[in-house]
Amino acid sequence: MFENKSINELFAKVQQAFETKKPFVVYRQPDSDFVKGFFQTNNDLYNTKDYLDSGFVFAPFDTALPSILFPISESQLYTAKFINTFFKDNQKDLSLVSNLESSKASHIVLVEDGIKFLEKNNYKKVVLSRKQAIPATEFNLVETFKKLLGSYNNALVYCWFHPKVGLWLGATPETLLKVHKNTFATMALAGTQVYIENKNSSIDDSDYNDVKWEAKEITEQKHVTDFILEQFEKSGVLNDFRVSKPYTTKAGNLLHLRTDISGELSPELTLKNIINLLHPTPAVCGVPKQEAKDFILQNENYNREFYTGFLGELNLAGTSNLYVNLRCMQLIKNTIEIYIGGGITNDSNPENEWEETVAKSKVMLKVL
Repeated sequence: MFENKSINELFAKVQQAFETKKPFVVYRQPDSDFVKGFFQTNNDLYNTKDYLDSGFVFAPFDTALPSILFPISESQLYTAKFINTFFKDNQKDLSLVSNLESSKASHIVLVEDGIKFLEKNNYKKVVLSRKQAIPATEFNLVETFKKLLGSYNNALVYCWFHPKVGLWLGATPETLLKVHKNTFATMALAGTQVYIENKNSSIDDSDYNDVKWEAKEITEQKHVTDFILEQFEKSGVLNDFRVSKPYTTKAGNLLHLRTDISGELSPELTLKNIINLLHPTPAVCGVPKQEAKDFILQNENYNREFYTGFLGELNLAGTSNLYVNLRCMQLIKNTIEIYIGGGITNDSNPENEWEETVAKSKVMLKVL
């Protein structure tokens, strides 16, 4: 299905497609040694509504808007082995490159409004976000993508472009859904703290369970797990499912709480059904889902577009691998827009929530 290329040939293909304004996506799945690419052979904008198509899907946060598809039938597919010799994470702390005082003030007000919204209605959680503009005068697409690949081995790393939509890049640690025939797997990922090497020096790459979590983060992550389980149970179409205990996982310079959920699907549950059950998850929206989504659309004062949407392989050889679009950025003319947010509960501290978005922004800032 995918034609083998050298990694340099694939990068050259990316540069050529971008310069000639041809649609493409290149990506590497978590813990993989291979970068894959879809290079669409025309400039048409395809959508998928029922998720029965085969290709690469790029879906927005707002489910009322269409999901974009690079169809396998209209694309050239390539793959190349990636060896991480391009970029080494030097663990440097980063200073933000722009004055954020006005952004800080407005984000704190937004968080305060979110807390009032939760308390007034006795709701559990709402996820609120912001975007940060960075000058892109020295932006190099291929070099930035290489740095993402070299920095985030356990994330879906991608570069997506369509001339009628724009350019997006990201490194997301969160699986929305994996489906293979009649089996599925998803995760509940929430709660954030900065990984500090000295503080966590006794923790190796596979065991972060000595990390201490505050009640706010534990509660926030439990809301995500409970929501997913309730959605599946309400559907009444699961034959069996398994739930792990919460554990700590690392993504770049951040730690998160994660629960793995997997099981078997019954024949009547379509991929569209299960996507609608999960998206948008409480990790990017809130609980209850519709009320939180309405608050976000009315109060964030900007369009998330594909941030907190989802993307990935759709129905390739009976398998779909879909990821939530976190830790991402968009190129708009000579500016990079970085998208960042966090989960708000009744126990949230607005100042701390602001600092969490600053920590998350460094995922993208350090590769620019």
